[in-house]
Amino acid sequence: MLAEVTAVVPARNAAALLPGCLSSLQQSGLGRIIVVDGRSTDTTQELAAQFATVVSDDGRGLPYARTLGASLAETPLVLLVDSDVVFPPGRLVQLLSEYRDGGYVALQAGLESVGGPGYWGRALAYHHRSGRSRYWFGLVATVCDRAELLRVGFDADFDSGEDIELRWRMHQAGLRIGVSRSVLVEHRFAGDDLGFARDQFDMDGFGLGRMIRKHRWRGLRLGLLPAAAAVRGAGLSLVRGQPAWVPYFGAFAVFNYKGMARGLRR
Repeated sequence: MLAEVTAVVPARNAAALLPGCLSSLQQSGLGRIIVVDGRSTDTTQELAAQFATVVSDDGRGLPYARTLGASLAETPLVLLVDSDVVFPPGRLVQLLSEYRDGGYVALQAGLESVGGPGYWGRALAYHHRSGRSRYWFGLVATVCDRAELLRVGFDADFDSGEDIELRWRMHQAGLRIGVSRSVLVEHRFAGDDLGFARDQFDMDGFGLGRMIRKHRWRGLRLGLLPAAAAVRGAGLSLVRGQPAWVPYFGAFAVFNYKGMARGLRR
């Protein structure tokens, strides 16, 4: 089963997290790993070379990096993995079994997020553990049919939100995609301060703005997502006696909508 899979790991200045990601894939028994480097200025390339074949995306962004890695793979399946993901022992085989048994074209593992010790790191982890994003289809740890992934392809205009846009077009094409409820992987946040959280929110909002701009009336409902998530998250925090997280959800909404406005203008 593992012989049919190549992991594709985009990475840019990911030296702090990449060894944990790649070693977990190697320990899972995966022999084919391609790291697509985004012109890193730290030791990402040197660390990656200890585990994988390393190529460069020439700074052309995440969608291109994933496409390049998939095109270089020679296996029928590709496993798209972000550098901040760790596969616990046995989880990769479980994910592949569920993928096969369910007749999927793309199946993502569920995410068990882990943050740093500071407020924003803990808040990000709390949000992702308690929110809908835990089982939100993306490309963080997703096994895909390589031929279908390359056929559907990414929209080059999306340097953020490309996973949502791809999901929409896969669904429109009648392809079976999903998120596992039983196979969870560890998702680690690289930063632990407001600046990092703000960048995350801004990128998410930018992707939603691009979706609305491209898909127009079909995408309009996406504009409600940040507000709905913020209200839900703040409400749950209060109900659970954890009011400390309420400011986080306020910042989440504000910076998501700032990013969305930028995506609508661009």
